[in-house]
Amino acid sequence: MAPKSYAQKKAQKNYMEKFSRIEIRVTQEERDIIQAHAAAGQESVNKLIKRAIKNLIQEEKQSG
Repeated sequence: MAPKSYAQKKAQKNYMEKFSRIEIRVTQEERDIIQAHAAAGQESVNKLIKRAIKNLIQEEKQSG
């Protein structure tokens, strides 16, 4: 793969500035389970975690 051009680096930086990072700590065993579950659903770990959080928030709102 060719090295990124200045324009590509700038575009990536601008894109990434739209987001915030949240880090969590899990054991290696938990990480493996999360990765396997994401792979089984053909989604990224990031997408799986975001979906799980969204679902939890919706459930808590509905239960009052």
